Amino acid sequence: MDSFPPPFVPGPASGRVYRTRRTVRSNDVTPSGRLRLDALARYLQAAAEDDVVDAGLAEPVLWVLRRYELAISWLPATGERLSVATYCSGTGPRWAERTTTLSGADGEAVQARAVWAVVSQADGRPVPLSADFLRIYGDSAAGRTVTARLSHPRPDSAADRRPWPLRAADFDLAGHVNNAVHWAAVEDELAVSGWVPAVAEMEYHRAITPGCAPTLVTDRRDREAAIWLVNEGSLLASARLER
Repeated sequence: MDSFPPPFVPGPASGRVYRTRRTVRSNDVTPSGRLRLDALARYLQAAAEDDVVDAGLAEPVLWVLRRYELAISWLPATGERLSVATYCSGTGPRWAERTTTLSGADGEAVQARAVWAVVSQADGRPVPLSADFLRIYGDSAAGRTVTARLSHPRPDSAADRRPWPLRAADFDLAGHVNNAVHWAAVEDELAVSGWVPAVAEMEYHRAITPGCAPTLVTDRRDREAAIWLVNEGSLLASARLER
């Protein structure tokens, strides 16, 4: 039988680990005071961006998120000070995995594994990981190979559906809905179901661009839920939650 959440993996035996701190602010939490998953996603994205800047890696590329996997022991509350440790935990030909652990006064709270694909800033085409990237992050990856393949099923016709309107503030510098915004859709579902997952996965299928009119699709079970964002029959993103 699986244990939930899955055991957190230890940090690398060698190589680069970037460490920073965050404080959970009042605009990051639900009315009950727990950290929202969309705010958590912003913490993870900020740590990744700060790591790249601190490492001095300046390349004409963009990193496009393919999937997140969260293992959650507990979600911090307003005012808690968190330690954040992030490192490259695996690579593929044109993508890399980043593992990030958030810890509080009571120990490790959340561990995230994220697979990011690298594309050219000029034309958006996938490009190989550079020699500079591998020089900086290769030791911590330790030769571990990861896949960028997505695996969530598509929704069936019986699942609940409702419009999920976008806001101008949802779009980022790339002109796409920021990856953290997708977790706001998960928070909409958690507000209905009333439970917090021990495992949460998000897969990003297509960029959500201006003009999209997403539909939020949900399939609720006793100890799990599946969530999709769909636009005119095209799958934009999918999430899977388990207690």
